[in-house]
Amino acid sequence: MCKIELVEFNNELLEGIGSYCLRSKKKSSGYLNKNKWLNNRFEEGLKYVQVIDNKKQVGFIEYTEAEYSSRVVHADGYLVIHCLWVSEIGKGYGTRLINKCLEDAKKLAKKGVVVISNSKTSWAPSKEIFLNNDFQLIDTAPYDFELLVYPLSNESEQPYFPNDWEERLKKFNNLTILRSFQCPYVEIATENIIAGANKLNIPVELIDLKGREELMQLSPTPYGIFSVIYKGQLLTFHRLTVHSVIKKLRELT
Repeated sequence: MCKIELVEFNNELLEGIGSYCLRSKKKSSGYLNKNKWLNNRFEEGLKYVQVIDNKKQVGFIEYTEAEYSSRVVHADGYLVIHCLWVSEIGKGYGTRLINKCLEDAKKLAKKGVVVISNSKTSWAPSKEIFLNNDFQLIDTAPYDFELLVYPLSNESEQPYFPNDWEERLKKFNNLTILRSFQCPYVEIATENIIAGANKLNIPVELIDLKGREELMQLSPTPYGIFSVIYKGQLLTFHRLTVHSVIKKLRELT
C-alpha cells in the first residue's frame, strides 16, 4: 500500500534531506542560497512542507505570515503561500498541502490564507487548484498577477495589492536587477541577464533586497523577489534565456 505523508522541515531536516527545487543540482549556488535563505526564515515561522509518496519527494508548499512574506501584498494577519508545486497532478498532493496550510492558519488564529498566482509563468502557482479548494479571486495587478484568498474571519477589509506599479518602474533607468534568494532559480536568472547585457555592453546594477520593507517599497510586481528593469520598463520577473534577454534589451535600446 502506498504511504503518503507530509514532512514539515526544520533546520536539521533541511540539512539532511534538502529543499525540493533544484535538488538535482545540490552544489549549485542557487540551491545553496535557497537552503541558507530557508534556515534564516524558520526563525520567523516560515513553513516548508514536503509531500512524500513511498519515500519519494513529490511536491512541497512554502508559506509564512504576511508580515514576513516575500510577496508584495498588503495582508497583515494572513498567511501567504509563496510556492506550491507537485510532480504529478490528480494524486491529491496539492490539496493535502493546501489543507496543511489552512490548518496552521486556524491554529494561529489568522484571518485567512492568500496566494499570488500568474497564468503566464511557472514561477508562480496557477490559480485553478486554489479555486478548486474554495479560494476566492479578489484582486489583480499588471503582468497577469492575481490575488486569491481563503477567508477564515469576517474581516471587512480584504488583502490587496499596491496600486503604484508604474511609479516604481520609473525609479530605474539603468538596467537593474532586484532580487532575493527565496527562489533557487534567481541565481541562474541573474546570470542570464548579465550574460545578455554583456553581449550588448550594457552595465548592470544589482540590488539584493534585504528585507520585506525594501521589497514592498521597490518591487514593481507582486512576485517581489526577482525583477529586471530597464529605462523605466519591466524586462522580466522570471528567468529568460540569454537569447531572449538580448532580444528584449535591443527592443528597448
